Amino acid sequence: MVELPHSPHAIVTGAARGIGREIASQLTKAGAVVTALGRQRAPLEELVSKGDARFLAVADVTDQAAVSAAMREAAARQPIDILIANAGAAESAAFAKSDAALFKRMMDVNFMGVVHSIQAALPSMRERPFGRIVAISSTAGLKGYAYVSAYAAAKHAVVGLVRSLALELATTRVTVNAVCPGFTDTDLVAGSIDTIMKKTGRDRSDAIAELTKHNPQGRLVSPAEVADTVLWLCGERAGSITGQAIAVAGGEM
Repeated sequence: MVELPHSPHAIVTGAARGIGREIASQLTKAGAVVTALGRQRAPLEELVSKGDARFLAVADVTDQAAVSAAMREAAARQPIDILIANAGAAESAAFAKSDAALFKRMMDVNFMGVVHSIQAALPSMRERPFGRIVAISSTAGLKGYAYVSAYAAAKHAVVGLVRSLALELATTRVTVNAVCPGFTDTDLVAGSIDTIMKKTGRDRSDAIAELTKHNPQGRLVSPAEVADTVLWLCGERAGSITGQAIAVAGGEM
């Protein structure tokens, strides 16, 4: 059983669905006061109404001013102890067809969204006796995949940020880590499956097989498995774990 400090305040970005939603739920069950942050109010309100988060904040992580305002409001309720920078998006295209706008979109949400979230939360967190920052990257932050060069570049940047920031904060009580899931059973991957079907004419089972071939276990990762890893990193006994990029990918890495 993971031990958290008494009622720590955790911010989870991209909390409305998928991995973020599962992380918010598990942190809540472990005793954290969770503020769920996302772009759309309705799914966040549902999350709160079901008891999987205590508070909500509406902000787009690509908007630095909006993220800063949301974090200030959250910290005013209770100082921030845990930040899970989970919000992200994926687009696929051959490199030759990946224009500057595509690279900018992928960097803005997947990398700068993490930067904005950490910069907004860290001042409150550094004053606390306990701090945890976990960025959700991807196995695409540890290796390459064809047709997602912009996404992979952004996720590699997240891992580099985590490793560097962990060194800067090593003498504080704040740890910084990345969790790198393989293809996970979420709406985001469902979109990738639909794209494969449209572009190749394959049926759904063949499209899923195209993704699961990367996992030696031959399956999609579950959001709960990713959330379990995040929860462990947030525990009091994980204080010596920092600067790491932990793959949750069935042995792919």
